Amino acid sequence: MMILTNCRIVLDREVITGTAVIEDGLIADVQPGISSLPAAIDFEGRLLTAGLVELHTDNLEKHIRPRATRWPGLMALYAHDAVIRGAGITTVLDAICIGVDRDFAGQSRDFVEDTVAAFDAAKNNGGLAAEHYLHFRCELPHPHLLANFDRVAAHPALRLVSLMDHTPGQRQTADLAKLRQDYEKMGPVSDAWFDATVAKERELQATHADSNREAMAARVRELSSIILASHDDSCAAHIEQAVAEGASISEFPTTLEAARLAKESGLVTVMGAPNIVLGGSQSGNLCAKQAVELGLVDAFSSDYAPVSLLNAALQLSEIIPLPTAMAMVTSAPAAAAGFPDRGRIAPGMRADLIEVSWRNGIACVHKVWREGVRVG
Repeated sequence: MMILTNCRIVLDREVITGTAVIEDGLIADVQPGISSLPAAIDFEGRLLTAGLVELHTDNLEKHIRPRATRWPGLMALYAHDAVIRGAGITTVLDAICIGVDRDFAGQSRDFVEDTVAAFDAAKNNGGLAAEHYLHFRCELPHPHLLANFDRVAAHPALRLVSLMDHTPGQRQTADLAKLRQDYEKMGPVSDAWFDATVAKERELQATHADSNREAMAARVRELSSIILASHDDSCAAHIEQAVAEGASISEFPTTLEAARLAKESGLVTVMGAPNIVLGGSQSGNLCAKQAVELGLVDAFSSDYAPVSLLNAALQLSEIIPLPTAMAMVTSAPAAAAGFPDRGRIAPGMRADLIEVSWRNGIACVHKVWREGVRVG
């Protein structure tokens, strides 16, 4: 048994100063008041929250290829896990791209086999702080998407599939001038190169995207345990298509119209936590804070920066109640991913917990527990 006391405990609808009792990996009891038992762990007034649940982060890919080289898969997974643990995330869906062979610099982006091998090795070796699952980000214009997906679709860690289309001129990359600026961050870009790149990607979309989308949606429906998400929805047609395909999540809607329609259609609307931390979208799309104020956001994902998840929630607590803000990074993503046993501090729930302080506008994670065992 473990007793955590003198905590500011973030419950579903309130924050209390109290004590939590952990037994057999579960939360056994939560009560107001401070325990005087010598064995109790004194939080000294710091926050006790449920461990964060991450639906979509590509942070693992950064560790597989930290520079223009390839890092061993299992070593990359452990390094990624350390970042996840430090961010207070106890359940993570690692988002791995299927359908992008190379990045703008010509470096390989096919990480699927490395990732699957690392997951299998980690299952045998142990040592991961967070509980990891797979999220396959499927780029629809890719000519070999279906074959590449079918190679790994049966992996037991697969939890979520998102259907993505980053073809220039629509969805996330509707602003071609902004897209060109992003290319130019990696070096000079000529008009001829940019025009040829856009034309090539649009040709791939015209040839493959629609048929791949229909086939991928059908495959996910056949894999009844897998959750389907749409991505970068920007208009009513995108939301209607997502609903018809059986999606339950709308990731990163780019416009107010799409976010509102996603909410009205019953989709779980997920926005990017970096959008909150940085004060807006890096792509010039919908401002997440505005969407929160309008009641259009259900959950947040850290996307490319795991540290943003907790910081976004605590920043949002300045405009909405802290329990509401924390639910967007704990219970809401847990429910969206089909995990009813975690994401809340209540008797009978998994003791996935973090000790947190909020100093000068920055979150600091002091301790992390997964199923009652300290992992960070």
